Amino acid sequence: MLIDKTTMPTLNNSTLLIIAAFFAIYVIWGSTYLFSAFAMDELPPFYMAGSRYFTAGVLLFILTAVTGRLQSISKKQWSNALFAGLLMLGFGGGFVFWALLYVDTGFTALVISGQPLLVLLLMWLLQGQKPSNQAYLGIVLGMVGMYLLISQKTLITGPDQWKGVLAIFTSMLAWGYGTLFIAKADMPKPQMANSSIQMMVGGGLLLLASFTFEQPTQINILELESITYLSLTYLIIFGSIIAFSAFNFLLTKVSPEKVATSTYVNPVVALFLGWFFRDELITNQSLLAASIMLTGVFFINAKPEYTRKLLKRWRLAK
Repeated sequence: MLIDKTTMPTLNNSTLLIIAAFFAIYVIWGSTYLFSAFAMDELPPFYMAGSRYFTAGVLLFILTAVTGRLQSISKKQWSNALFAGLLMLGFGGGFVFWALLYVDTGFTALVISGQPLLVLLLMWLLQGQKPSNQAYLGIVLGMVGMYLLISQKTLITGPDQWKGVLAIFTSMLAWGYGTLFIAKADMPKPQMANSSIQMMVGGGLLLLASFTFEQPTQINILELESITYLSLTYLIIFGSIIAFSAFNFLLTKVSPEKVATSTYVNPVVALFLGWFFRDELITNQSLLAASIMLTGVFFINAKPEYTRKLLKRWRLAK
């Protein structure tokens, strides 16, 4: 049987880049919770996060300049990048890492998986984009899953763990608004420059917070364990330079709520890695909550006609 290759679907470079970018924000970002926890075994959260973001931003900016991709940046683009960096990495990233002092990595990732719901609600409240009926179903499922997650007494046992949960929700609000802002704002070109500026600004704010509230000058970098250095290297190269650049790239190619769905996949990766490498607890209720929230992202992300076809095939199969 001969196959007419002209009728076969092909993947162009843009499509491949989008697939690779989704892999980065789904899998690589999911693993950063584990490596952040390893680094924070010896480093305070703001210092760890600030060092990671600022170093990654400087390296990426140098790479952009050396490769000749750096373009002229207007005052408006500078101010937009500064605001996005402060909001998403300074406040959004900083509060997440601070939360890891009180809650497990897998639990943190699961709570953050409610981000797409928040993005949809912010799009409705701030931009007047009313969700579809199918998206409403996704929102309801996400809320049910969130309730099942945070209502577990086996996970919320310490007297200060509420601080971690509050910090996570603060981070989600900052990150959600930043997502909508970047999607509409005039940002520096190319994406490498945009990402590098945001990381330098966010990292700088976190380092300032570290010297204000922590005591990083007392850290002896020569006495740190090798796992700390390896974790920071991974976070800088993969978690920041590659994954955050992929995130900004996707915001220019697909809708914000689709980019936000990475927070549904991240907890699955984080739960497994936290259980495997740090003996973190995985309850049956957590697995149920994750399943419900992952189902919710399908209804948020999928086109209504695709859902109808899938349901029709399921009925025929029965």
